Amino acid sequence: MIELADVVAAAGRIGGNILRTPTIVSEALSRATGAHVTLKLDNLQAIGSFKERGAANKLALLTADERRRGVIAVSAGNHAQGVARHASLLGIDAVIVMPRFTPAAKVTRTAQWGARVVLHGNDFTEAMAHADALCATEGRVFVHPYDDPAVMAGQGTLGLEMLEDAGPLDCLVIPVGGGGLISGCATVANAMRPGLEVIGVQVESHASLSQHPGDEIASAGGSTIAEGIAVMMVGRHPLEVIRARVDGMLVVPERAVEDAITLLAESAKLVAEGAGAAAVAAVLTYPERFRGRRLGIPICGGNIDSRILANTLLRSLLRDGRLLRLLMEIPDRPGVLADIATRIGEIGGNIIEVSHQRLFAAPSVQAAELEVMVEARDPQHAEQIATALRTTYTVRRV
Repeated sequence: MIELADVVAAAGRIGGNILRTPTIVSEALSRATGAHVTLKLDNLQAIGSFKERGAANKLALLTADERRRGVIAVSAGNHAQGVARHASLLGIDAVIVMPRFTPAAKVTRTAQWGARVVLHGNDFTEAMAHADALCATEGRVFVHPYDDPAVMAGQGTLGLEMLEDAGPLDCLVIPVGGGGLISGCATVANAMRPGLEVIGVQVESHASLSQHPGDEIASAGGSTIAEGIAVMMVGRHPLEVIRARVDGMLVVPERAVEDAITLLAESAKLVAEGAGAAAVAAVLTYPERFRGRRLGIPICGGNIDSRILANTLLRSLLRDGRLLRLLMEIPDRPGVLADIATRIGEIGGNIIEVSHQRLFAAPSVQAAELEVMVEARDPQHAEQIATALRTTYTVRRV
C-alpha cells in the first residue's frame, strides 16, 4: 500500500505545476448543514479537477524511455484533461481514447491541451479495449485514472494540503468512484491525524462499496449527474487501502447531489460538478450523522455542463417551491394576459416563461389555455400568487 512518504514525495514532485488550492471554512454550508464545514477547492485547478494531481505524479515518474514512447489514457472527462495538460508540460506525446458519444466540449478541451484524441467505442469498456490495442501496437505507457499507486499518491496531495491548512477536523468526507482520491487522502489522514474519521460517498447507481468499505459488490450502473464517480468497481490498489484505512461508506440519491450543486452555487458561490458535490450531498442526506462535527470536504471538480447546471438549478427551485408552474383556463379576449401579468407583478412574482395555446388545448373556441412559470421567494409566496389568480381564473398548479 502507499504510505504518507509516497504522498509527501508526490507533493514535492508536482508542486510547481499544481495549484495549492484554497482551504476555507464555509459559513454558508455550516449554517445549512449544522456542521462546521471546511472546503478544499480543487474545482479551481487549471483543468477544474483534482484529477491532474495523480496524472502529474505518474508522468513525472516516467523514465526517459517511457517519455520517449509516449502515454495513452482512457477517459471521457477530467482524467483526460489532466493527462493531456501534464504530458504537454513535460513534452510527452499523449493519446486520449474517448467514447464516441463524449460531449464535444470535453473533446475540444482535451485536444486544446495538446493531446491527440481518438474517439472509439460506444462506452468506456469499448474505449478501453481500443486503448489496450494501441498500447500494444505503439508501445505507449498506459496512465490509469485511479488503479495505480503513483496516481493514488498524487491524488493524496489534496488531503495533505487540506490537513496542513485546515484547523482541527473530526471527519473527512470524500467522494468515491475508482477510489484513487479516498485512498490517497485516507493514507494521509491515518498517518498525520490518527483517529480522524474518513467516510466515503457513492451515488446510488454506482454504490459498489455500499455494504462495508471492504465488501465490494457489483454496481447497478445507470445514468447519474455524478458521472465523475460513475465507476462500476473500485480499483484493486485503492480497495486494499480502503479496507485498511476508511471507516465507512455512505450512499446518496441523485436528488441529493442536485440539491448539493444548488446549495454550493446559491449559498457558497461555488460551481461544482456532480462528483464534486457528492460529499456535500452526503452531509445533506445524513444530517444527524454529521451535525456539530468539524468536517473536511473536497470540492473535487467543477466541470459541469452549463445546460446541466441551469437545469439542475431550475429543478431545485421547482422542488423548493420557489418556481411555480400554473395552468390556467382563460377567456380569449383582449387584456387578459395583461391582467394576469399585472397581478403577478403586484404580488412580487417574476414571470419566467409563458405558453399561450388557443387551438389544441383549450376546451372552447372562446377560451385559451395559459401556462405560466413564475419565480417566487418561497413556498408561501408561491401559494399567495396562485390564490390571487384563483379569485378570477381557473388555476391548477403542476
